[in-house]
Formats: sequence, structure tokens, C-alpha cells
Amino acid sequence: MQTDSTLIFVPVLTHMLLVFALFIKLGIAKNKAVRNKQVDRAAAALDKNAWPEEVRKISNNIDNQFQVPMLFYALSFIAYLSGNSGPMVATLLGVYVASRYIHAYIHITSNHVPHRFRAFLIGTLLLLALSIMQLLALFGAY
Repeated sequence: MQTDSTLIFVPVLTHMLLVFALFIKLGIAKNKAVRNKQVDRAAAALDKNAWPEEVRKISNNIDNQFQVPMLFYALSFIAYLSGNSGPMVATLLGVYVASRYIHAYIHITSNHVPHRFRAFLIGTLLLLALSIMQLLALFGAY
């Protein structure tokens, strides 16, 4: 049975789906590059820069999903374990995940850095605010 506190895992799972989708997209892009003879497989085995740009963009975005998002995972579990994971927190974490989807889309398509940075900044500032809220809640001030 789902409770308000378990809603916090909806954003966690939707971010995980993004990562899985990116891995699938990466596999397809790598397969296409190999099929079209766009990559020296021996060189690519040791250097991801040997891959075509499309593959590198997806690979770099996957790397991004294991940087700041690790704070998102930690924050999600802290909120759940401390009992500070109501619908508002789950919704704000959902907005964070939406910013990750937007960031990923920009990164693997146009890679327009100013737009990509805005998506990153919005999500990161949201995580910072949520972290402060969780800290205050732990001290009973929120």
C-alpha cells in the first residue's frame, strides 16, 4: 500500500528510468557507429574519445547522472528515513528529476551549453534548498 511517505520513491524511480533509457540509447548509438564503421573498436576500448560525437554526448550525459544526482538519492533516503518525505518534498524532488530529463535532452541533442546549464542550475539549487529544508526539519525548525 502506498503512503504519502512512499511517494518520495516516484522521483527516484523516474530518474532510474532516465538512466536506463540513456544506457539503451548509448548501446544503440554505439551499435550504429560500429555498423557504419565510424569507430576503431580497438581504440574505443581504451579511449571513449575515439567514438563519434553522438556516442560521446550520450556517454558524457550518463556520467553526469552519477554526479549531482547522487546527492538527490542521498537526500531522498534521508527524507524518507527521517519521516520528512511528504507530498511537497516528493513533488519538489519530482521537479528536480524533470530538470535532469531536460538537461539530458539538451545534452544529447543540441548540447547548447547555456540552456543545459540553466537546467543543471535549477535542479542543483532545488536540491540545495531541499537539503536545507531537511536539515531544518531534523532540528525541528521546519
